[in-house]
Amino acid sequence: SSGINAEWPLRPGQYIEPLVTKAKEDSLHNRRVVFSYIQNKHAVTELFNTIGPKVADRPGGYTRVIKLGNRLGDGAEMAMIELVDFNEIYNPNEAKPKKTTRRRKKKTTAPVPEQVVEKVEETDSIPEQVMDKVEEPKKKEKSTDCDSALIPLL
Repeated sequence: SSGINAEWPLRPGQYIEPLVTKAKEDSLHNRRVVFSYIQNKHAVTELFNTIGPKVADRPGGYTRVIKLGNRLGDGAEMAMIELVDFNEIYNPNEAKPKKTTRRRKKKTTAPVPEQVVEKVEETDSIPEQVMDKVEEPKKKEKSTDCDSALIPLL
């Protein structure tokens, strides 16, 4: 995902693709060979556990180089390298899960039975227990302090 300089003496695929090819067969020897290049245990584990099985049926061409244009500071040409099977934007042939659309049901205006209307009208009064808990808002008293009075400027 990080940008790399496109003017490498070797193509980026010449370095990465043999390592991915070794990751297709998970053996101790292949892990040690790849580790001698990468020297990061977590990256080797990710390569052999995730990437290797996914590209096992591909005969080569695991990477794609995308040119990003020129760098602002010195104008060097930049490129990004990515694994072909791990990008959903450029993989139109890969089967994607079908998205289901949910639509709102239209509301039907059914007539309300009269019994329900009467029950609502009967319960319009608020019980006294609830009224005891509700406090009326306190009115602000006007302060007679000189600090809050407006003094006209002369």
